[in-house]
Amino acid sequence: MTVTDALIAFTFAATLLTLTPGLDTALILRTSTVEGTRKAIQAQLGINAGCLAWAAMVAFGLGALIAVSELAYDVLKWCGATYLAWLGAQMLLCPRKKMGDANSTQRTQNWFMRGFFGNLLNPKVGIFYVSFLPQFIPAGHSPILWTFGLVMIHVVLGTLWSSLLIGCTRKLSAILQRENVVKWLDRTTGTVFLLFAAKLAFSHRPG
Repeated sequence: MTVTDALIAFTFAATLLTLTPGLDTALILRTSTVEGTRKAIQAQLGINAGCLAWAAMVAFGLGALIAVSELAYDVLKWCGATYLAWLGAQMLLCPRKKMGDANSTQRTQNWFMRGFFGNLLNPKVGIFYVSFLPQFIPAGHSPILWTFGLVMIHVVLGTLWSSLLIGCTRKLSAILQRENVVKWLDRTTGTVFLLFAAKLAFSHRPG
């Protein structure tokens, strides 16, 4: 596989992955709608940082440990499931009434850290990078440099997709800021997060 072929093939595959609805998409949509553009961008930056952290772990071998060690996978899996369940329960049981609700404890939340830990505590991201990235590293090239390079492509694609989602919610902001809509979005996203937590908790290490 040539360098050009590898880049084209990975970009195509990563685009399909990015467009597949998942936890990151749910977080961005909810944050953009209820918290506003600024905090949605913070969440996306956190997700990007999580991807880069996984890139570092995979490039330097820690990701491979998670791929082959049942214990390492389970520890990270349960940490991630607990974190997602906590986020989901907050949104489901204490939905906000409006954007910038002064009585909501979520106002002071750090959305960068939410995006970061939501990504970092998902071992499936590490498994994906360990199993997926090597297929697109041309023979004779540095695995470390290519791992970071390919993850940066994934980050750019994720940023573009999130920007599109944020732009769409801004156009519908008048509707999306209604109290019943905000509550519905919080409860829906909270339910989605709880489902992801359950799915992660009952997942098994591939292989």
